[in-house]
Amino acid sequence: MNLHEYQAKQLLAEYGLPVPLGEVARNVDEALTIADKLGGERWVVKAQVHAGGRGKAGGVKIVSTREEVGKAVKDLLGTRLVTYQTDANGQPVEKILIEQPSLIARELYLGAVLDRAKQRVVIMASTEGGVEIEKVAEEHPEKILQAVVDPLVGVQTFQARDLGFALGLNADQVKQFSSILVGLGKLFTAYDFSLLEINPLVITKDGKLLCLDAKINIDDNALYRQPALREMRDPSQEDDRENRARDWELNYVALDGNIGCMVNGAGLAMATMDLVKLHGGQPANFLDVGGGATKERVTEAFKIILSDTNVKGVLVNIFGGIVRCDLIADGIIGAVAEVGINIPVVVRLEGNNADLGAKKLRESGLNITPAESLTDAAQKIVNAVGGKK
Repeated sequence: MNLHEYQAKQLLAEYGLPVPLGEVARNVDEALTIADKLGGERWVVKAQVHAGGRGKAGGVKIVSTREEVGKAVKDLLGTRLVTYQTDANGQPVEKILIEQPSLIARELYLGAVLDRAKQRVVIMASTEGGVEIEKVAEEHPEKILQAVVDPLVGVQTFQARDLGFALGLNADQVKQFSSILVGLGKLFTAYDFSLLEINPLVITKDGKLLCLDAKINIDDNALYRQPALREMRDPSQEDDRENRARDWELNYVALDGNIGCMVNGAGLAMATMDLVKLHGGQPANFLDVGGGATKERVTEAFKIILSDTNVKGVLVNIFGGIVRCDLIADGIIGAVAEVGINIPVVVRLEGNNADLGAKKLRESGLNITPAESLTDAAQKIVNAVGGKK
């Protein structure tokens, strides 16, 4: 789950990390009230969407009068912001962050990520703040500094000092940086983050460090123990199909292809997508219906897949371990009949009662083609949608 910038900064402030003064507005009147409350002669108006590149896309504006605040907010609210991290439809803008501006002398990058290979949280820092870290990693990997966090003791001050001096900070700034880094480590662990980026972490002209922007990703599997974070979820920033899938406890991720995939088991789903690609097809989604697939969940899964107008065929790959394949076949037949699918459906069943399940599919009288193996299934669905022969 992703958080908005204003939500991320609320959490940073909770752990003592310095952030600009600001509040979020949902309409022009609220924005003007916030601007008056903040005072000053200039304000920063920031569209709140789950995407980077807002500044280049016109989603961040610096204004000098109350009238300009109102106009900037009015121009952004209700629109869809298109950045390099969104699709052509962009993300809806429903909230605006109004902040005090900062006099910036220097920009740095600071982040933390859960490195699954190391099984540790890894701190990353760079002098190249304000730039996409992926671009820095590709073009100047030597400029990315790292520190691995011991889960038993957390971020240590010597690690913070080493990184701070490597970034070219003076003694007072290293002290500030150490406080920020220790707080960041505690925050990351306490709220089950998978990613935290402060980009840029700026040094103001009076020598103070300030978290000017923040991005946070939370491990969905840990949300059951983070009720406060669950309340921060913004469904408007997520794919409608993914929201529906979550309500049915289905794991769904939309992709750009034309072959819908319905599989039970995440690993099997990945292998299925690989085979589709290998034989010249393009998966339209990742969809794991789980081990306890029922007719109702299979039906909903079909509806979610077919709500993508790019889908020209569906590949169902089920391993009958926990449930019998003949029962899965009944669910598939019922789902196809109820949804009224008029595109090719290829089904591969393996495991408990697979032969009986395949027999039911062949005798259903519906546009369902049983497959003998995963390779056979991938080839048949790719051919059926006019892919590689």
